[in-house]
Amino acid sequence: MKKTILLLLTSNLLLGAGAYAQAAATPVKEAFDPVAVVLLTAIIGLAIVIIVLGNAVIGAIDIFRERMKKDAEKVAAVAAIIGLTLLSHSANAQGVFSTLSPVSYYLLLSVLGVELLVVICLLFVLRFLVGIKSRKKAKAISISKPRVNWFEKINKTQSLDAASEEEADMGHNYDGIRELNNPTPPWWKWGFLFTIAFGIVYTWRTEVSHAAPNQLEELAAAEEKAAIAKEEYLKKAANNIDENNVTLLTEPADLAAGQKIFAASCAPCHGPQGQGVVGPNLTDDYWLHGGKINEIFKTIKYGVAEKGMKAWQEDFSPKQLAQIASYVKSIHGSNPPNPKEPQGQKE
Repeated sequence: MKKTILLLLTSNLLLGAGAYAQAAATPVKEAFDPVAVVLLTAIIGLAIVIIVLGNAVIGAIDIFRERMKKDAEKVAAVAAIIGLTLLSHSANAQGVFSTLSPVSYYLLLSVLGVELLVVICLLFVLRFLVGIKSRKKAKAISISKPRVNWFEKINKTQSLDAASEEEADMGHNYDGIRELNNPTPPWWKWGFLFTIAFGIVYTWRTEVSHAAPNQLEELAAAEEKAAIAKEEYLKKAANNIDENNVTLLTEPADLAAGQKIFAASCAPCHGPQGQGVVGPNLTDDYWLHGGKINEIFKTIKYGVAEKGMKAWQEDFSPKQLAQIASYVKSIHGSNPPNPKEPQGQKE
């Protein structure tokens, strides 16, 4: 900045020196010509203005903003008055009583114009420096604002400190809890609008165009799927039955399946009604190997080799063994005709 100002001052002085040399080279009568005097006076006045402006620009950083404005306004006014007044006088004088040659006259006017241009440039530079100082002051003020974290930025919270809370206070105080006029967070507004749009699209698809199932149809489909999964699970779980987890089956279908297997495989030894033939009576209160459901299941599964009863675990599935054991429990106390004498211990 200082180099630019010095360059402008140097060029102005050189032009002034050239004008003075031109005037000196002319006859003595042109040196005392009224127009020449007026123009030279204007050149000197503008040179003084340029010097003042240059000093103001160089020291602008250390001067207050208001003072720089005042200096710029005063200098601009002085330069404008000097330039306009002298130009008008020189123009009138040139036409009335000037004896200057055209070369000298236009040379002096050129120097005067260059000086005016330098004054304008310096004013712009000064105004620019004033703007920089103003921006620096605004930046310094903004730094002193309360720090806003990311959560407050997302919510666009207005009450960030005590002063802003006073402005946002609604005047409602409940046990020390004040109501502030903070706006609804943007993410909540957008979420609310999204739910409205989603509801419109969902209603159209499920209730109007039927392009998608509604809630009741989705529930029915889910229940059907769950029933199929349950059936598959029970099929697999039936083969996981053993003497430790077997339970008494009471469904008619299970008892009928157990009766059918009993008549085909167990009746030859125990009789068609369980009254006993080679094997013991299965309808009384006496048991050789226990009368509980898990004990009967175990006896059928592993058999009793020393008494000629085979193990049926290779012939029937765990589910079928549980059905046979449950059927045996169901005929207890039926008192069939021609029962075999009691064997074992009473339970």
